Amino acid sequence: MEFTGSIKGVNQNYLTKKFEAVFEINEEKRLAGGYGELKDAGLLDISIKKHRKRRSLNANAYFHVLVGRLADCLCISKVRCKNMMVGRYGQPFRLDNGAEAVIKTNIPASQMLENETVHCMPCGSRTEDGGEYVYYKIFRGSSTYDTKEMSILVSGVVSECQEQGIETMPPAELERMLQAWKQAGGNKK
Repeated sequence: MEFTGSIKGVNQNYLTKKFEAVFEINEEKRLAGGYGELKDAGLLDISIKKHRKRRSLNANAYFHVLVGRLADCLCISKVRCKNMMVGRYGQPFRLDNGAEAVIKTNIPASQMLENETVHCMPCGSRTEDGGEYVYYKIFRGSSTYDTKEMSILVSGVVSECQEQGIETMPPAELERMLQAWKQAGGNKK
């Protein structure tokens, strides 16, 4: 179960020396419905993170429309175009230690950029043991973006489309859409 809410306090149990957290949950009906099955579960996986407003589905749809138009104009596949745009304006996949994820493989860039399951861009190459290896920086898929990240991605693709003479949303309408994302909390990390 996932909820939104706020932390109300943290105490240390005198006997066990373990910390106990108290949360105020916004989705009380969902908590009440699922509490019964979890109360005797024993060990639970618990994750707490700062709430971030997710990107708008309209923004994601607009991103894909623009990618399709740009791909047609450039005479490349939509998959390649999406990977190129995510590589230029998207968010890197980060490891637990905060480092950006990079992989090394013998798959050539011409093939890797046509991959729908991994968004990546080449960032170097090396010849080892007689073979050519390419290093790729890995990017998160746009479905994981918050509104600020999505607005950066859409703005970048709009710019690319405008350079190619592709009609985009009028600037005032685009600005209203981006302002709506920011007012919804998308500009906070």
